[in-house]
Amino acid sequence: MRLDRESRRYALWIRFVATAGALLIRTLGRTWRITTEGPDPFGPRDRPLVGALWHEGLLVAAYRWRRMGLVVPVSQSRDGELIAGVLRELGFAESPRGSSSRGGTSLLRTMIRMTRAGSVFAVLPDGPRGPARQVKPGVIALAIATGAHVVPVGVAARRAHRFRSWDRALLPLPFTRVHCVYGSPLAVPKNAENIDELEAELTAALNCVTEAAERTLIHGSPETAGERS
Repeated sequence: MRLDRESRRYALWIRFVATAGALLIRTLGRTWRITTEGPDPFGPRDRPLVGALWHEGLLVAAYRWRRMGLVVPVSQSRDGELIAGVLRELGFAESPRGSSSRGGTSLLRTMIRMTRAGSVFAVLPDGPRGPARQVKPGVIALAIATGAHVVPVGVAARRAHRFRSWDRALLPLPFTRVHCVYGSPLAVPKNAENIDELEAELTAALNCVTEAAERTLIHGSPETAGERS
């Protein structure tokens, strides 16, 4: 009985903190001036799609792509429980749980099944614990199994706080400009065996779009940039 009470109390605490966290992100995000560059990959498409973003951009992504029903896999840790709750409050689909170190194989099977059923994933390929900006095998394995194109996404903010976490998470300050860059889709051949090369290619592409977003904020907006908040 005591365990049941503690479980209920913990669930209520998670729900409260997740609701508060989502409210904070929505409130802060409404002050950002968001621009985008490149074709929006989340519109109509003729094949499966996976969006990939460095873990440091999670807070920007949580606001920018809210209410779209995207699926974000989340670790099985307590921090993951909270992140999943915040994403759910922001209009993301229910997060499958697992990581490269625990539940990874089961998570990949779930992601393959959901992708084939039409779900669109947004993944943080250097998560859940890093190293930062280093792609792990899961996203490439998903693309090989499903034929999904992987679209690298980069984000940057003109004025932001950087947390002292392993990913140096980015928190744009109120009323600052945030720029998002969509890169060219990476086509991963079925039965591909050069996994290391594909991971290196995606790593380079993610660094490229992230640096492009940073350059735009320094040197000015390209003519192709569009506004959306």
